[in-house]
Amino acid sequence: MTITIYGITNCDTIKKARVWLESHHVAYRFHDYRVEGLEAVRLDGWAGKVGWEILLNKASTTFRELSDTDRLSLDENKAKALMLANPTMIKRPVLDLGDRILVGFKPDLYQQAVGGLK
Repeated sequence: MTITIYGITNCDTIKKARVWLESHHVAYRFHDYRVEGLEAVRLDGWAGKVGWEILLNKASTTFRELSDTDRLSLDENKAKALMLANPTMIKRPVLDLGDRILVGFKPDLYQQAVGGLK
């Protein structure tokens, strides 16, 4: 199984997650949204696993800079369109384990999820 971590290179949380994975000798592939983009089908899959509300980072600068019209009355389709157009609005990191994903970085959850995969 290939573990993939999704995010952007200069994100502090991504850096912490990558350091954690490397210090625990967990092999992974890094996918940078800014360089490689993100396919709608992948975002749909993630939303199906955890819900679009978990994926949308309302604290992000990009989200906060949206017009009131774009921020208000969000539904799944509008939120997904915004995240595809601006992947920095996706909460980081997304750790894709194949059968499930983890959103955000919490060392204890990473340990539970990948501790036995080494």
